[in-house]
Amino acid sequence: VLLLLLHYGTTVAQPQDNSLGIWSETAANTWYSSQPWLVGMNYTPAYAINQLEMWQAETFDLQAIDQELQWAEELGFNTARVFLHDLLWEQDREAFLKRIDALLNVADQHGIQIMLVLFDSVWDPNPQLGTQRKPKKGVHNSGWVQSPGLTALMDTVNSYPRLEHYVKGIVGRFAHDSRVLVWDLINEADNRNRSSYVAQEPDNKMEYGLSLLKASFRWAREMLPSQSITSGIWLGDWSSEERMTKMDLFLVQNSDVISFHSYHGPEEYEQRVTYLQRYNRPLLCTEYMARPRNSTFEYILPIAKKHKVASYNWGFVNGKTNTIYPWDSWEKPYEQEPDPWFHDIFKANGEPYSKKEVQFIEQIIQSGK
Repeated sequence: VLLLLLHYGTTVAQPQDNSLGIWSETAANTWYSSQPWLVGMNYTPAYAINQLEMWQAETFDLQAIDQELQWAEELGFNTARVFLHDLLWEQDREAFLKRIDALLNVADQHGIQIMLVLFDSVWDPNPQLGTQRKPKKGVHNSGWVQSPGLTALMDTVNSYPRLEHYVKGIVGRFAHDSRVLVWDLINEADNRNRSSYVAQEPDNKMEYGLSLLKASFRWAREMLPSQSITSGIWLGDWSSEERMTKMDLFLVQNSDVISFHSYHGPEEYEQRVTYLQRYNRPLLCTEYMARPRNSTFEYILPIAKKHKVASYNWGFVNGKTNTIYPWDSWEKPYEQEPDPWFHDIFKANGEPYSKKEVQFIEQIIQSGK
């Protein structure tokens, strides 16, 4: 039934090696050559502390999203990475689908294609629907939640039928929708949150994460989406396959387009790009930009432009996520606003954190067209 729902728009189905297989290198690169240089952000509205507060009916604020995506359009951004949550599907799937559709519509009006992220293994492993906590002062992402929660991640027998229904329901609904650019299945599936929730995390989280990844790739591909499917590598040594983890190998071997995270400075960032170029597939950097680490727009975007790497910085408008504060704020909360900010581009009123930085972003995107 979901496949028969009216879609907003359609994209041409890409040739694949088989009906449920990974795109061929030729198909992936042909698709990517038709795209502009993709530059955007990981987007959470300033009003939301996490995915649940962003999307739940009581807090979903399309007007605020419209305003913030207007700022993104003015900056020159043409894409955004947006996180969903499996509990929202359980809460009220039809209403959730309508809210996703509404966001996609607003983003499309601003010329922004959306990468949808289905699961996330980072921060609080015990998500709960309903009213979300207030931010902890001076602490980075103090209320962000994992999807699925740890209990569901580890109880594969009972949770997988529910998670399969979620993946197939979301992907099936938007499988041929031109407003959806890419499907990102799981964010950092083996992240054990060492600075925050490590005491609650299983030692073998990689095994659970890899199991869900394998299932999620299968579930998503069974819906035959016209968009590419990926999940990003983010840690470790990528210099050779012998040095890569089994999870990283699975990801680069099963993603239609290769996505990765790098909060490194320019030399290490470019080195990692060159390592991944051996796969001869489009490269999408789905997380970067941490100013104190020399992962800045000024350092990274020129390299990304040279190699045509799609670029999604973390953070956009300073809000409840508190991502102007560094990761180490979990160990020692900040009493004052940090200088420089860790992430984010705009203050809550739309004023740039750095006018010089914003001018640079506008100029390099314009020159990359």
